[in-house]
Amino acid sequence: MRPLRCSPLYLRMKKEKKNLQDLSGVYVFNVPEREWLDRPTARLIKEFSSIEESFMSNIGSRYWIVSGSRDNSLYNALWVAQALLRKGSAKTVSKRILLFTNEDDPFGSISGAIKSDMVRTTLQRAKDAQDLGISIELLPFRRPDEEFDVSIFYAELIGLETDEIPNFLPSASDKLEDMTDQLRKRIFKKRKVKTLTFSIANGISIEVNTYALIRPTLPGAIMWLDSVTNLPLKNERSIICADTGALYQAPPKRFQPYKNEIIKFSVNELSEIKKLSNNHLRLLGFKPLDCLKDYHNLRPSTFIFPTDEEIVGSTRIFIALHKSMLRLRRFALAFHGSSTHPQLVALVAQDEITSANGQVEPPGMHMIYLPYSDDIRHIEEDHMAADDNASRATDEQIKKASALLRRIDLKNFSVCQFTNPALQRHYGILQALALGEDEMPDIKDETVPDEEGMARPGIVNVIQEFKNAVYGENHDQEEDESAAGRGHASGASKKRKEMTEAAAKESSSRDWEELAENGKLKDLTVAELKNYLIMHKLPVTGKKETLISRILTHLGK
Repeated sequence: MRPLRCSPLYLRMKKEKKNLQDLSGVYVFNVPEREWLDRPTARLIKEFSSIEESFMSNIGSRYWIVSGSRDNSLYNALWVAQALLRKGSAKTVSKRILLFTNEDDPFGSISGAIKSDMVRTTLQRAKDAQDLGISIELLPFRRPDEEFDVSIFYAELIGLETDEIPNFLPSASDKLEDMTDQLRKRIFKKRKVKTLTFSIANGISIEVNTYALIRPTLPGAIMWLDSVTNLPLKNERSIICADTGALYQAPPKRFQPYKNEIIKFSVNELSEIKKLSNNHLRLLGFKPLDCLKDYHNLRPSTFIFPTDEEIVGSTRIFIALHKSMLRLRRFALAFHGSSTHPQLVALVAQDEITSANGQVEPPGMHMIYLPYSDDIRHIEEDHMAADDNASRATDEQIKKASALLRRIDLKNFSVCQFTNPALQRHYGILQALALGEDEMPDIKDETVPDEEGMARPGIVNVIQEFKNAVYGENHDQEEDESAAGRGHASGASKKRKEMTEAAAKESSSRDWEELAENGKLKDLTVAELKNYLIMHKLPVTGKKETLISRILTHLGK
């Protein structure tokens, strides 16, 4: 993803104006500070968040084009925006102008030749901006009880075809919601991971770029700062001789004892010894796609795409392999890995997927990391035979479970809909600290179950029917009785523990060895004798003579 270069503009109809071109009707929020939105500062965010409160008093807003006036605020805004976005090549920077409006005809208050001239010049200004690589997007707001008619003016400005107009408003609404959802998401640039040489056969090699499509997102690393200067600290490591304590300057060496001799190795020698691969991607052969199982995947795959930067003709060879693999429904088995971690990989071809809005999935190959035989853990089933006395679901239970699944169906589910709540809270705390806010921002945890939806009568009924099919009609009463039994058992267990502790305390105050030697056990009461037995977890039943005999046996007398 290329970095986004944009600057907020506000249109107004007042004598005061704020833009470098000194054009009327245009207010540029951050011209003096030159703080771009792709790198917002804490001060910019704080000021921008309060702009709604001071908008009418400090900036103001009226109808776009006032009748009888030759000032064209929309034309001026496009001109100012184009000037602000003049820096940066369209190849390295994504330049966009977003138009938020609830007025479908900005020139509705005027007519005649003046209107025609304003429409013509505004459309030409928009075309000039688009020719410079600046895209213009419209995000319309609907007025109460009034539809936004994009065909009046804006369809021509943003380049909508006639057949695209009916679907524009729903897509624009979705785009606005996506923009709102993206505010707290950190977007990473999709850069290539590395460039690999793909060795095919008989000296034929091509070059491919690899891209990581899925990678765990973690909070930023902690940076240690000096307590006085507030400058970043740098970690340094030194090697000290264990005998002399002197600082060791020479490169360290490793050694391996062999037959009472110490064999020394340098770091480079050890690297050469351990080297198993030159980090190339080597083709081993092809297999049918049905040989590749879903569980043959150790970690997220890597996407590969050809490049002709170093080896000319790589793209043509890659396309030939790609098309053949799709046609024959085969995947390529290859060897890839570093010197310390060699791996078998499967290269699965992916065809291009397009829609009316453009490309959805690019053509290329997914490099799936395969396990070795040592990595596979086979499943052990306890009940292999069909006639085993294992618990099995009845047809009625399966039917009720199917009804439950159909009811609790996540329509249009995508993992892209869920953000990591821990990360959102982390960035929320950082934002509150950076902006000096007293309260933490509300973080919506999208992973929490929809309790309101689960409480709907239809879902409650199918859940109850499923429980009745599995546990029976009176399972609620049985659960209450079981819970009461567990509570009673818990109370009894607690009472036994208290009795044991009291008996141990009472029994430990006597020297039982001496009492047994002197024959004084018979002078103790039955309760005192039982304390010894309880402390040592011995039976306490029987008469006094039986208890004394049991104690003597335990003492080895």
